[in-house]
Amino acid sequence: MKTNKKKTGIIVFSIILILALGIVALYFFQGRAKKDTSAKFSSSEFIAAIYVEGVIENRNATYNQEWLLTTIDNLKNNSKNVGIALFINSPGGGVYQSDEVYLALQDYKTANKKVYAYMGSLAASGGYYISCAAEKIYANRNTLTGSIGVIAGQSFDMTELMYNIGIESETFFAGRNKNMLNFNQPVTQEQREIMQGIADECYKQFVGIVSTQRKLPSEKVLELADGRIYTAYQALQNGLIDKIDSWENMIEDLRDDLQNPECKVKTFQVIQKQSFLDKLLTLQSEANNTKMAAQLGIPLSVYKELSDPIPYPAYLYK
Repeated sequence: MKTNKKKTGIIVFSIILILALGIVALYFFQGRAKKDTSAKFSSSEFIAAIYVEGVIENRNATYNQEWLLTTIDNLKNNSKNVGIALFINSPGGGVYQSDEVYLALQDYKTANKKVYAYMGSLAASGGYYISCAAEKIYANRNTLTGSIGVIAGQSFDMTELMYNIGIESETFFAGRNKNMLNFNQPVTQEQREIMQGIADECYKQFVGIVSTQRKLPSEKVLELADGRIYTAYQALQNGLIDKIDSWENMIEDLRDDLQNPECKVKTFQVIQKQSFLDKLLTLQSEANNTKMAAQLGIPLSVYKELSDPIPYPAYLYK
């Protein structure tokens, strides 16, 4: 009798244990299913981390204007994309190219999407110009930024040097300013005024954008916009940026702004592979530049400016 009662008790206990384990398992799998659904929802939306690196011009080893503009436009029309996180590490570049990117980002925001900007070691001049399209600008504590100004062009008067080493250069042109800024002709006062006019117009545009986007009085921006660079702390004190923090924390702030803490990040970075032939041509070009600079008796950096100038006018920190 006692044995039967003992067996019955074991059976009842086993049934209760099985039921308890079943309930625990049910809650466990329901919890996992719920978590997986949330992950699936978050994966449907993403933040695009776009890297803007190097001189802002049509194309170079680290930068491609066409790729950048196309990427921004594609993201605007991508229903799963909810925001852009810009990582900017650039000394600036051409006025035309910088403004194209700024306008593309402004257009992107018309789709009710967010733009945040983060500054790397250097985000100066055109780099800062692009940053102004963002709703929030973050910087690393060691960032250098600012350089709000413009270079309209450069002129090297080499007529005396060429005469001394026996080189004659003559350009045939029509229109008294058509040969303006050529190294074989001194700059006239009229030409100085022409170039200054271009610089002033581009400068006014830059100051206006900083004033509007950063909500600063024009008078305040004009005080800041003397071409100098600022540390991150100086930029923060003067209202040029919003926060000094890490890239990771900026992403978290953007997720909070989007009210999507699980929103993932997709990286968009231009990768331009250089072929073996390209490398050989680059080395040959460097050798030719060095040789020509030595023959002319001028610094290599000056010769490079003459032979391969940046796109002027330029928002560029040099």
